[in-house]
Amino acid sequence: MQRNSGFTLIEVMVTMAIIAILAAIALPNYSNYVVRGKLQEAISNLAGMRTKMELYFQDNRTFVGACAAGTVAPLPSGLKYFNITCPAASLAATTYLVQADGLADLAGLTLTIDQANVRRTVSVPSGWGMPSTNCWVAKKTGEC
Repeated sequence: MQRNSGFTLIEVMVTMAIIAILAAIALPNYSNYVVRGKLQEAISNLAGMRTKMELYFQDNRTFVGACAAGTVAPLPSGLKYFNITCPAASLAATTYLVQADGLADLAGLTLTIDQANVRRTVSVPSGWGMPSTNCWVAKKTGEC
């Protein structure tokens, strides 16, 4: 008697269902992981700008004129996921505000830091949770 080898349709369907369930769980977790990685670009650049702004203040005793090319506190350029700015109205003798605005899939996300080292999430993209405290959002759920 000859025995047939191979898979039955039921076995293939069960395998496909298991793969679909695993993909449905893994894909959202992976995309959240990628977003958290992109946020590090803003966080590291804002923290770096804070240090540069303090150096500028030590040299000049004012924040006016900071964030310009040729100073010790130039704005970072060529970033992939964020645009770092110093709004002109925020620069004063003893105060400053450095802002990171998200680009592409992070559009609508705005993080700031000021002279008192207050780290604030100003706005988040739709579908994200807003943090309840003054902090930089670290996850789409609004956690810091």
